[in-house]
Amino acid sequence: MLASVHVPHPARILAAATAAAALCATATGCGAFDRAFGKQELVVQFQPNTPASAMLQARAACSHVAGTHPEPIPKHALAIQLPDDIRYEVGNASDAQQARLEQCLSRFPAVAGVEPVSPSGD
Repeated sequence: MLASVHVPHPARILAAATAAAALCATATGCGAFDRAFGKQELVVQFQPNTPASAMLQARAACSHVAGTHPEPIPKHALAIQLPDDIRYEVGNASDAQQARLEQCLSRFPAVAGVEPVSPSGD
C-alpha cells in the first residue's frame, strides 16, 4: 500500500516564506540592505556659528580622498544660507578611505565631528 502524501496548502507555503524572509531580514539588519542598494553618507558637523567660508574650505581640502565624493551644494543656495553640515557620499569607499576622509577633516578646528548615515537612518 502506498503512503499518502500531504501537499501543503498554498497559503501555508506563502506564510512560511514570508516568515523566513522576515527572519532573514532581521538577522542581516538594515545595514546590509543599505550597502547592497544604497547610498551611504558621512555627515560633517561643524561648530556653532562656523562661517560658510570655513565649511567650504574643509570641503574643498578633503574632496580628493578616493572613493568619497562631496555632495553638490544647491546652485540656488547663497553662501550665507548653506546648510549647517557638509555631506560626502561614501557608498563605494572602503573603511580605509573613510578613515582618510575623517583624518583629513579632523585637521579643521571648525569640524565638530562626523557621523555615518544611511537612508534608513542607521
